[in-house]
Amino acid sequence: MRVLGIDPGLRITGYGCIVHAGERSEIVEAGVIRLVAAGSERRTVSERLMELDADFRGLLDRVEPEIVAVEGLFAHYKHPATAIAMGHARGVLLLAIRQRGVRLMELKPLEVKRSVTGHGHAKKEQMQRAVQTLFGLSEPPTPHDVADALAIALAAGRRASSAMLA
Repeated sequence: MRVLGIDPGLRITGYGCIVHAGERSEIVEAGVIRLVAAGSERRTVSERLMELDADFRGLLDRVEPEIVAVEGLFAHYKHPATAIAMGHARGVLLLAIRQRGVRLMELKPLEVKRSVTGHGHAKKEQMQRAVQTLFGLSEPPTPHDVADALAIALAAGRRASSAMLA
């Protein structure tokens, strides 16, 4: 099955598309959608959301996933604005997924970390190294948004496979 994992953000949205079959997973494409202003030009949230929508729809056309897995919303009490910004990005992504009629899975960060590293409190570097090992990469994926997106795709593929066996 072809699974697209998404680590949403308003500055950088990581993505990783994999083919998952049983215990084997292979990367099809991975990268980031960068929504940061070029130079000193500041762009509004609505401008960045429009760009995210266009780029994400192009990605869906290109990789043709059967499942799109998006990291669930979480908030840290010290950074409430981060959750709000992530919510804007997630809304654009979820709408595009539903409009395409693609199966959607939402995974909490704890579930993804547990699936990939064995425990739910892994640090960014641990996730990068685990993804490197699981996919047999010569280097850890960078930036960490790419590693997170690949981990989301892998966790979703594993969940979908186990549901099919049940």
